[in-house]
Amino acid sequence: MKILLVDDEVELTEPVSRVLKREGYQVDVAYDGEKGSELAAKTEYNLLILDWMLPKQTGLEVCQKLRAEGRLTPVLFLTAKDTIDDRVRGLDAGADDYLVKPFELRELLARVRALLRRGMVLESGILTETEKPVLLRVGDLELDTENKLAYRQGRLIQLSEKESQLLEYLMRHPGQLLSHTQIYKHLWGTDEEPPSSNVLAAQIRLLRRKIEAEGDAPLIHSVYGKGYRFAGVGE
Repeated sequence: MKILLVDDEVELTEPVSRVLKREGYQVDVAYDGEKGSELAAKTEYNLLILDWMLPKQTGLEVCQKLRAEGRLTPVLFLTAKDTIDDRVRGLDAGADDYLVKPFELRELLARVRALLRRGMVLESGILTETEKPVLLRVGDLELDTENKLAYRQGRLIQLSEKESQLLEYLMRHPGQLLSHTQIYKHLWGTDEEPPSSNVLAAQIRLLRRKIEAEGDAPLIHSVYGKGYRFAGVGE
């Protein structure tokens, strides 16, 4: 797998490049947008990691040019810009993901793995079942289903196995009322309730504490006596 890393901060590119190479990736590095755009145009990369603010050409401009040429190479932005408007601008420019500086290297690697899987497109343009994306998005919440990590507004949220299963189930059915029985069956593999009727309520409460920090819009809505509905921000 070939990765192009474009960032003018040497103190960042050196450790990131070293870690990526240690993971078995081939890595090219550029320190300005013009050189990055040139390399991206003449080499088939599996992933581009772009800083937003670059000399000569911004990462935004590099990404826009790439998409204008019809190239579908996955793009991950690295940036200090962390407002919703900035995230929207980046995604509208054609970026696939967005990581706010400073970040942990293991979080970067998780994002890289998810984007590389997403980029595994067959010549027909169709993904096989094992290659389908595993990064779910609803509103400003993202879930990396394989690594059991969620992200909200650049904040890393670590999940237990059960929390990840529950959140994935909710995110795959946004806006839909899911009954207690449906959720029980998905989490515990049976139509029967678990030993305590409060188990599901407790699991929901724990998940809410993690994904709904103070000031965040609520995502999990209780429907009294029926179940739960998951809705993205603004829904």
